[in-house]
Amino acid sequence: MAKYGDILWTPSEDFVANSGMTRFMAWLKNSRGLSFDSYSDLQRWSCDDIEGFWAAIWDYFEIMSDGPYQSVIDEHRMPGAKWFAGARLNFAEHVLRHERNAPDKVVFHYLSESQPLAGMTWRQLGSRVRMLAERLRALGIKPGDRVASYMPNVPETMVAMLATTAVGAVWTSAAPEFGVEIVRDRFAQVSPVLLFATDGYRFAGKTFPRDREVTEITAALPSLQHLVWLPVLGESSPPSLGVQSVTWQDLFDGPEISLENFRYERVGSDHPLWVLFSSGTTGLPKALVHGHAGIVVEFYKAAALHQNLGSSSTMFFYSTTGWMMWNTLVWAPMMGGSAVLYDGSPSFPSTEKLWEMASKTGATVFGTSPTFIETMRRANFCPRSKYDLSKVEQIFLAGSPSTAETFGWLYENVSPDLWVTSQSGGTEFCSGILAASPTLPVRAAEIQGMALGFDVGVVGDDGRDVIDQVGEMTIRKPTPSMPLFLWGDEDFRRYRESYLEAYPGRWMHGDFMRLTPHGGAYVYGRSDATLNRFGVRIGSAEIYGTMEAIEGIADSLVVCIEEPGGGFYMPLFVCMKPGFSLDERKRHEIVQRLRKERSPRHVPDEILETPTIPYTLTGKKMEVPVRKLLMGWPRDRAYSDGVLRQAGSMEWFNDFAARRAENGQKGLYHTKIGSN
Repeated sequence: MAKYGDILWTPSEDFVANSGMTRFMAWLKNSRGLSFDSYSDLQRWSCDDIEGFWAAIWDYFEIMSDGPYQSVIDEHRMPGAKWFAGARLNFAEHVLRHERNAPDKVVFHYLSESQPLAGMTWRQLGSRVRMLAERLRALGIKPGDRVASYMPNVPETMVAMLATTAVGAVWTSAAPEFGVEIVRDRFAQVSPVLLFATDGYRFAGKTFPRDREVTEITAALPSLQHLVWLPVLGESSPPSLGVQSVTWQDLFDGPEISLENFRYERVGSDHPLWVLFSSGTTGLPKALVHGHAGIVVEFYKAAALHQNLGSSSTMFFYSTTGWMMWNTLVWAPMMGGSAVLYDGSPSFPSTEKLWEMASKTGATVFGTSPTFIETMRRANFCPRSKYDLSKVEQIFLAGSPSTAETFGWLYENVSPDLWVTSQSGGTEFCSGILAASPTLPVRAAEIQGMALGFDVGVVGDDGRDVIDQVGEMTIRKPTPSMPLFLWGDEDFRRYRESYLEAYPGRWMHGDFMRLTPHGGAYVYGRSDATLNRFGVRIGSAEIYGTMEAIEGIADSLVVCIEEPGGGFYMPLFVCMKPGFSLDERKRHEIVQRLRKERSPRHVPDEILETPTIPYTLTGKKMEVPVRKLLMGWPRDRAYSDGVLRQAGSMEWFNDFAARRAENGQKGLYHTKIGSN
């Protein structure tokens, strides 16, 4: 059985020589006179000379811009650094730049639970984007206007995103499985003028209509002027909602628009591209704003260098439209390759679904979560015994920490010659902070290294940088895809409170990690109270908002931990008011309310009654200490009794964590530390 850190695969000389990383290093030598003996040397330079590195990325990928930039970065500050000021460019133009070279090549393979596998060519994609973009302009959508989407992972959603950004409008998206409250909390912050919405979706063989939800969402957004209705479940008309409504198909009546007759709206480098939401532990979800230039250069770097994507690549990553991984599905098209869009359950009608899809689409990159792989392992399923996976070169694991068992299973059941990569990033950057390199060996469960341009440091208990010890992941210098700002946070107050106050001058990402002496990394999960639910981060505040309205509940606390086998455990602890009990009827009410008002991801794995909910002296729930205890941290490292508002309020949680450990339910922290 593979042990943590065991070398499981070493790239061949040909694989290294033909990789995007090696080609970039050769270009640096020929055009800049820079030579690097190893990836770690290149990574160190990319952080020491951030102007030189990001200027090289701009030139190497031939970024299309009106006018040169005045400086790569104006000041080394977080937040507020301005990147490539003076340049004017457009994100969608870079995604679609390969249409002219290969118009009849498939750019998107797509399928859903109600639609068989099909393909969309570059010509079809480009034509649809241009037609929709011009219709958006005709509707009065102008640069800076916000356009929202409540649609599934279908080609129409990708077309809508590209058309929106092509005209300089600002995109934001929520998955249709999200309930009204969670969508309202997101969209109301940015005041969208147009909403793309669906009549429903199918998942695990069931149909979920969304007519009522769309009606309620629209009523909660007074800024809305237009609704674009996409029937997915069948022929239907948009509901009468007091806004101008049109069906998706109606927008494509009329002649096609040629490449020569279409104008991309090239905007300033820091013009908002999209708003992604990262849930916090208090207040509304954080509305993270990314700019055109920052995402363009980061996506090219990630796609070509870390993912090793090229024109022959086909990338699949299982995602919904509410997760930042959906945005990264354009990595392969940006390199002239193809992507796979799938809308549905990963295990319906059987757990073989995604492997069958990978085989049929010729996927070269198969992206999923360690949780999914663990499901395969427990089912004793061997994909290579049933499907032709000979084109799969890389397994891309993200969403939660990986295990040695996960890596070992992939080499035994998919292919012994496979680049298995565990990577870790965040919605804040819409990319990886810890990433892969095709020039490095694969070690069991280990992330290969720090991403280029990310100056990562691990801070120990004493506040100093440490190597080979578990600590807080921090970032010491700005990088282009950092959020420009949080929408509505003009003075950067919430931005600083969320990421920059714990360690002045550094970004604190909220993950526990350990850097190895040879440059690799292990991530142990969230260090804050944000809930990592199957790779999608949700806020405890969203759950508390529902819990506070349920009769009989005095208080509650929720945490989520990553488990050693790649799964998740999210218990909800409830303190009842006098005269009320947490019986099965009350548990059912909690589950139904969370599912309806929030989403299925907000439903806990277990609901437990506690005598009290612990708070700090400053009035904060002790979510992080409870989470540490369940992960296996020693009590004296998880918290100090001196911070408790009520003495003894953590005793029940200490006992609960101890009982779990006695039953063999050890935390990921304990498992990894014990294995290294």
